[in-house]
Amino acid sequence: MSDAEAELREQFTEAFSGADYPITGQMDIVPALPNGPGTTFTIGDREVTAMELASELSGHQEFPYEDVESLVDDAIAGLKAEGVI
Repeated sequence: MSDAEAELREQFTEAFSGADYPITGQMDIVPALPNGPGTTFTIGDREVTAMELASELSGHQEFPYEDVESLVDDAIAGLKAEGVI
């Protein structure tokens, strides 16, 4: 696991752990984010908003998610598939 991936996994886990599970769609995550869709995440040397990530992850997530770990695993896998990390 790269440093960027490990750091992003930590950011996602912290941000998404406050969501009410099960999560049935991307909009279920928004209330858990500190700044809603404007919440930013650092990927390497760039910052992206939750809204930008949602568009990158479209088609890579399989809702519903029962826990934060499976949500984060799929988000990381989707970003890898898109070449973001």
